[in-house]
Amino acid sequence: MSRALGAVGPFLALVAASVFFATRSDRFLTGDNLSIVLQQVMVVGVIAIGETLVILTAGVDLSCGTVMALGAIVMTKLAAELGVSAPLAIAVGIGATTLFGLLNGLLVTRINLPPFIVTLGTLNIAFAITQLYSNAQTVTDLPEAMNALGGTFHVGGTTVVYGVVVMLALYALTAFVLRETAAGRHVYAVGNNPEAARLTGIATPRVILAVYVLAGVTYGIAALLSVARTGVGDPNAGQTENLDAITAVVLGGTSLFGGRGTVLGSLVGALIVGVFRNGLTLMGVSSVYQILITGILVILAVATDQLSRRGAR
Repeated sequence: MSRALGAVGPFLALVAASVFFATRSDRFLTGDNLSIVLQQVMVVGVIAIGETLVILTAGVDLSCGTVMALGAIVMTKLAAELGVSAPLAIAVGIGATTLFGLLNGLLVTRINLPPFIVTLGTLNIAFAITQLYSNAQTVTDLPEAMNALGGTFHVGGTTVVYGVVVMLALYALTAFVLRETAAGRHVYAVGNNPEAARLTGIATPRVILAVYVLAGVTYGIAALLSVARTGVGDPNAGQTENLDAITAVVLGGTSLFGGRGTVLGSLVGALIVGVFRNGLTLMGVSSVYQILITGILVILAVATDQLSRRGAR
């Protein structure tokens, strides 16, 4: 029962929040407003995919936001200032974030450092490199190809951003891999009990390393979506996205202790945060209260996870 509630609870919370805000504002359920909500969560939503993979193995990645910002600066400076073609610049930017994922994974698996400490360190390293490489200046005048995912199309009169489609496609792919492949089942096994997973023949360090590397790839894709949405490379981006992504994962029902949760739950968690912020904005509530409510939601989600774990024993 507790596990079922953990899976269904986030969706019910999303529905309840949507119903509440729909009764408070006639604009909330309009197609254009819901499209705005999706646009607002697409960057954090993609980061949350990588964060989910890491947390499923009982780890955590605090560096995700600043690594994303580094990837954005790398690809935009290459394209805008060095004249590198957009596809190559994007590939190099994603490569930079992937290297940080590899670094995190190697430090966790080879030296056995705690993920919290490792990623706290790489958070600061990525931030410093981003500021130094960009001279703390925003990169502008980007080629059109780099902003392509910020373009829109219409579905039934509602504007949809291509980046949102990319986000949803990545969630569908990740959900399939986690549920239907041996590699996905290994991620859950390592998160549940790494020693038992090792005894069954699973290469635990290799699984954890792969998870951090794949997380790095998702941060690079999120960097591209951030650039496409804003039209610039912002060296100060990503400073709150790490906490927003972890919040989305926790609200989505993924256990911070590893081995339990779904990536689609993280999408629901990101939407919960987006719906609350959008709905409260429509109601004219100060952003300070939006942050307050988000913090309360996180505490409630973690408390629910703890209670469900105790009930399962």
